[in-house]
Amino acid sequence: MFKKTLKYVMVITLVIISLLVITYLLLTNFYPSFGGDISKEQQIVYAKSKQYKNGKFKNTNPVPKELSFLETMKLTYTFFTKKVPNGRPKADLIATRIDSASIANYKGEARMLWFGHSSFLLQIDNKNILLDPMFGKVAAPLEILGANRFNKEFPLEVEKLPEIDAVIFSHDHYDHLDYKTILSLKDKTKHFYVPLGVGEHLKAWKIPNNKISELDWWQSKQLDNLKLVCTPAQHFSGRKLNNGQSTLWSSWVISSKTENIYFSGDSGYASHFKTIGEKYGPFDLALMECGQYNKMWPDIHMMPEETAQAGVDVKAKKIMPIHWAGFKLALHEWTDPIERVTKKAKALNLDVITPTIGQEILVKDSANIYTKWWKNL
Repeated sequence: MFKKTLKYVMVITLVIISLLVITYLLLTNFYPSFGGDISKEQQIVYAKSKQYKNGKFKNTNPVPKELSFLETMKLTYTFFTKKVPNGRPKADLIATRIDSASIANYKGEARMLWFGHSSFLLQIDNKNILLDPMFGKVAAPLEILGANRFNKEFPLEVEKLPEIDAVIFSHDHYDHLDYKTILSLKDKTKHFYVPLGVGEHLKAWKIPNNKISELDWWQSKQLDNLKLVCTPAQHFSGRKLNNGQSTLWSSWVISSKTENIYFSGDSGYASHFKTIGEKYGPFDLALMECGQYNKMWPDIHMMPEETAQAGVDVKAKKIMPIHWAGFKLALHEWTDPIERVTKKAKALNLDVITPTIGQEILVKDSANIYTKWWKNL
């Protein structure tokens, strides 16, 4: 009887595993949000990069650690079962609304508008540039796989955005690169600038090749009077279980004749910040990753105290913490990043700006008058 029961359980288990594998393969091959795959021809091209070894992109330091299957399962279980007090705001965050005409007709000094998490509209030198635009409901390939973002509404509906001169992406993770967002932007965007390999996702979503520029670390492009530089980060990539590190991740420098901006993308703390500061600093404003961290993955996301130090390293006149107030992707309280980074920045004598979602950010503003709007939310 015991042998029969054991055999029955094993058969059922194998059937379930087989169904899960088949479902995964069908989804990743036919559902478009997973993006594209790197061809063998492209791998030959990427092999010229110093960051590309044995078919994968690598960090300068030997991180992140490759997790075993059991470690991955343990981490996943912990994330989905551990309750985090104050892990989300008590209610949806309310964005400051923006009139579409004031965006379309803007000719003033360089300014930015935050859409939450790491997404921005930058208006500079009469150009409209989007940084890591992610307007999706969840940071996942399917809505059932993720929790809703903290803000239901945006400062401005995507449909009302003006023509976009450039979209810049830092890497291909779902909280930065979103399929439906690309569909809503592709017909009004002149050009996309991405790290090596990320263009394959855009091509899979019917973006023409001539509208995509892929850059390696330290490579640059001119956009009329603007200089766009793809700079290092310490992170990782992948949109499926079997394509990790197949595309590059990066930070970005955006320079005009009068302004200098740094966008960190996602990154752990490492020496590249000092190198970037020495090569391209000082910066009028540095948008610095600060959120979704944990001691279990210290090499790929900065602790808030490291975010402040990185701001000093890049020679920023002021920093804005990003990668928080958008999604719950880690096990800390949602306000923990902003509380800790502002405390450390004060000790380092570093200015921090804390705008609400949709509030105008003047790049060269020296007043830095912002409220602690997250209190009691």
